[in-house]
Amino acid sequence: MVNSKLFDGIVIFTQVIQNGSFSATAEKTGHSTSHISKTITKLEARLGLRLINRTTRSIGLTPEGKVFYQQCEQMIEDATQALEGLNLGNSKPKGLLKVSCPVAFGETYLQPILSNYLSQYPDVKLELDFNDRKVNVIEDGFDLAIRATNQLAESSLICRKIHTSKAYVVASKAYLKRFGRPRSPQDLINHQCICYSNLKAPNRWEFVDTNNNKSQVDVEQTILCNSSQVELQMVLDGHGICRLPAFCMEAELARDNLEILFADYVTPEINVYVIYPSKKHLSPKVRSFIDLLVAQLPD
Repeated sequence: MVNSKLFDGIVIFTQVIQNGSFSATAEKTGHSTSHISKTITKLEARLGLRLINRTTRSIGLTPEGKVFYQQCEQMIEDATQALEGLNLGNSKPKGLLKVSCPVAFGETYLQPILSNYLSQYPDVKLELDFNDRKVNVIEDGFDLAIRATNQLAESSLICRKIHTSKAYVVASKAYLKRFGRPRSPQDLINHQCICYSNLKAPNRWEFVDTNNNKSQVDVEQTILCNSSQVELQMVLDGHGICRLPAFCMEAELARDNLEILFADYVTPEINVYVIYPSKKHLSPKVRSFIDLLVAQLPD
């Protein structure tokens, strides 16, 4: 049986955070400050958690309160849009859409899709975080995140594959002229390599030959970096060998500025996923954006 008091205090809780104080919320809602305070206290008692740290001058969310606030915001928005859809026949996407995306993928593929999205849905505002770090979708308040990986970590979040890219080991002509071309992956231990620090084992590169024999090489890590753009530029400047997704370097490959190494080995794939908290209460703004991603991303 659903708890009849499930949503008690949630709206006032979000209003307190948005308004920045109990007194401001009381003024805007027409309640007393005492009523607002008691409502939050009852909510915390029911949850068994402290949501807000209170001082004489300010309030602040606890870590648990921050997570709960993000979820409450989404619930209130879902409920509001559901009512609007019933009462007005209006389920058009609107409100703030907060998206996280790897920088190179965003710059290569996402910008024109975002432009098309805003043209179709002018009532949506975008907040974009182009960053190679792995964000916490719920705690950081994102509606969805795009991740590029060869192995997606297990999660309670919803994951949908939207694109696949090859990953190549590359070097510049200047580097190969200076240091020689590695003939096999094992030769990489004698070369300067540029490694991506967001991986669990940045300097451990896996290879599969045409007979499906797998091997690992602990490469010589000359540069460790958390930015694929910086990695690419270091390769172009002749500072080492790197493994990068094709979407990071399509233009440079087309200009013949890079050489692909180990062409006789199986080329690994990097899958790109869109990740979001829930299928059940997917708001129109999120659903329409995911649909546009799937329709417009290249195969």
